[in-house]
Amino acid sequence: MQHLWFAYALLPGGWAERVRIGIDDGRIASIEPDVSPEASDARHGAALPGLCNVHSHGFQRGMAGLSERRGRPDDDFWSWREIMYRFLDRLTPDDIAAITAQAYVEMLETGYTRVGEFHYLHNDVDGRRYADPAETTGAVVAAAEIAGIGLTLLPVFYAHGDFGGAAPAPGQRRFLSDPDSFARLVEASRAKLPADAVIGIAPHSLRAVTPEELRAILPLASDGPIHIHAAEQVREVEACLAWSGARPVEWLLNHEDVDQRWCLIHATHLDSSECDRLAASGAVAGLCPVTEANLGDGTFPAMRYLGAGGRFGTGTDSNILVDAASELRALEYSQRLAHRRRALLADDAAPSVGQRLFEGAVAGGARALGVETGLRTGAPADIVALDLTRPAFAGADPMTLLDRWIFAGGAIDTVWRGGRKCVEHGRHFAAGPVAERYRRTLERLLA
Repeated sequence: MQHLWFAYALLPGGWAERVRIGIDDGRIASIEPDVSPEASDARHGAALPGLCNVHSHGFQRGMAGLSERRGRPDDDFWSWREIMYRFLDRLTPDDIAAITAQAYVEMLETGYTRVGEFHYLHNDVDGRRYADPAETTGAVVAAAEIAGIGLTLLPVFYAHGDFGGAAPAPGQRRFLSDPDSFARLVEASRAKLPADAVIGIAPHSLRAVTPEELRAILPLASDGPIHIHAAEQVREVEACLAWSGARPVEWLLNHEDVDQRWCLIHATHLDSSECDRLAASGAVAGLCPVTEANLGDGTFPAMRYLGAGGRFGTGTDSNILVDAASELRALEYSQRLAHRRRALLADDAAPSVGQRLFEGAVAGGARALGVETGLRTGAPADIVALDLTRPAFAGADPMTLLDRWIFAGGAIDTVWRGGRKCVEHGRHFAAGPVAERYRRTLERLLA
């Protein structure tokens, strides 16, 4: 058994001081607050539970910066999507592995210890399945193993180009399945996963899945998570109303048993009824504030949703910027800009914005990815240590540590995933070779 000693640790009951954590077989075996370190203990600053990244498209890390030039006066999500389609047409499974590994290394360096990979790039460049239907799943698994990040794999079902079973566009040919081929994909993917991985399913969106197909594939999730894009764009809401007479989240709540297994990704454009009903359902809103800002999606009604007891997790989605603190900061700042006030996602019971956001994201993220979490006995030893030597933490006490990390440029020193140290002094152990492979891959793809 190894032991770590921390000046502070964020335990389920709140901050504790002088905390000794024992780790055995990848899990937390003991927690002793208010004790002195023993001679053999590794000593660190402030311990946090690792965060779950609820929504990632790993291969899109390779697009970062490629879509920031004005292409036309009405640039929006839909024009960005065309750039994405052109980029993914070039990718081999090896390319996917190289790019995704870079994203996963950056996730660990910034505090995410598990990722929900919303994986939809299943087919070869001509649209046909690989001989191994889980060929690209293997690339994602390889990337996760290189980085050492926990993986919740979410194979995506995608069959149509718009509501009502519209024909897919040519740029979507690498995504497509029917229910039978998707079932084979899920089973082939399950066989490739490491022991501590989780598998769920991800019907892409109501644009890409008919009601009949949705009901056909839901049993494939078994007791695993179910993720779906919903209401990211105003145009999507308008098209759903035209098709069904209901808004996307309203339709899901009316027609499916949306419960704690579900994670609705984005859910940006909710009316008041949808917001309250989603909060009451036990589902998680999978928020990706950096990507949502980058794409001009809109602002999630976080004040009302959290006030109604809603659960949320954060994700890096397009991976334009991979940074856990930035996602939490962007969530709070989006509300400040919308409501022209400050400290909006805190309350009298939890006055620290940073701590309320962090603890909410830890709990909601774990629910969304189907795992245990927290610095508690028996939980996976997924631990993040803040670097308290940084100027941003000067004079800090436990009540301000998370505010300083999220809002004032604090930094991470060390990360353990499943008890294995993978980040030290802010740098992942495999950062050099992973970055070199990534660089070579991008130079070839973009030549």
